Amino acid sequence: MPHLHMEYTANLTDLNADVALMRLNNALVGSGQFAAEFDIKSRAVKVDTFKVGTAMAERAFVHVKLALLSGRSAEIKKQLSESLLAVVRDLCEWPSSIEVQLCVEILDIDRDSYSKTAINN
Repeated sequence: MPHLHMEYTANLTDLNADVALMRLNNALVGSGQFAAEFDIKSRAVKVDTFKVGTAMAERAFVHVKLALLSGRSAEIKKQLSESLLAVVRDLCEWPSSIEVQLCVEILDIDRDSYSKTAINN
């Protein structure tokens, strides 16, 4: 725990997903909210087919979802959200010809129903 999902649109050609995930993971480790760095699982998905609104203007987005075991305060979740958004903001030179939306969403995973095991650790 936690699970981080980053979706980004294919027209963001300067975005390096590997670098992005490492920076996001480092921000999570630096938050002090997680027991071990190897508990953080992140993935990135490039979205080839997408729409943002209804205008014909070229647009793009990066959407980060962080799923956490339930029980953290709203203040801690807000701090995590703001920290991750700051990382995303600094990931690359955003194209000036494209309207880019960056967002972070924090989700609670029900602690009582979450199961996990590790193989060969």
